[in-house]
Amino acid sequence: MAPIITLTTDFGTADAYAASMKGVILGLNPEAVIVDITHAVEPQNILQAAFILSTVYRYFPEGTIHVAVVDPEVGSRRKALILKSSTALFVAPDNGILSYIIDEHGKTHGKAARQIASTAELRHLPHGLEAVAINNPEYWHHPVSSTFHGRDIFAPVAAHLSLGAELHKFGEKLSQAYAFAIPRPYKNARGETVGRVLHIDHFGNLVTNIKNSDLPAKATVSVGRHRIRGISSFYAHAKGLAAVTGSSGYLEISMKDNSAAEFLKVRAGHEVIIET
Repeated sequence: MAPIITLTTDFGTADAYAASMKGVILGLNPEAVIVDITHAVEPQNILQAAFILSTVYRYFPEGTIHVAVVDPEVGSRRKALILKSSTALFVAPDNGILSYIIDEHGKTHGKAARQIASTAELRHLPHGLEAVAINNPEYWHHPVSSTFHGRDIFAPVAAHLSLGAELHKFGEKLSQAYAFAIPRPYKNARGETVGRVLHIDHFGNLVTNIKNSDLPAKATVSVGRHRIRGISSFYAHAKGLAAVTGSSGYLEISMKDNSAAEFLKVRAGHEVIIET
């Protein structure tokens, strides 16, 4: 099977940035299959990219190479890395964009947070993950722009990986990487489950950090002053606002024929309460 390389960026589609990355990859490996996960991440929104990548990477064949570039510190001293799991390879800046991947492999899940963290912290890589720094210029595209490592470092590294280059050739082994503390639901003093909005999708649906598997059979969901009785299994099941078991595995708040985010005036980080 031809090697698969995915791209997740905040580059948008109005400019040629994403196409330049694809050109570099195909110039090195014309057999590569390139899949765009998204180029519509909000500019410099590392956590949004981290969440989107976490919801999709497991659906790709084993050995897929995932390139994630949301890089506010491009050109600085921040590291670039390759992270290897048992099923996939990830090529990215070391800035927290792989937080969910790291968290999913940790038995203790690292330090949980009640709110969305604003900064990433160094964290020891859990068992099952291997990482190396990308600091061998032999695998870069030259000359290297100080503002476009997506094209000149991450894309060629992914291409070389797809051609079978061994991990250790790209740089020294890393035992730590930067990761955000993943916000988790908790119980308040009234015994209610308190979660947070992690992501707002293209349709204005609010994707929370409350897993479908943790939802009670009967519940009332509160978002601000609005209360939603019951959990729906699909978007058109209810009129107006609805609490839905989403395809990403998390509870979503949707609104039929409208944007729940715009109606509720809600952004990522907003509180969601589950009453039983």
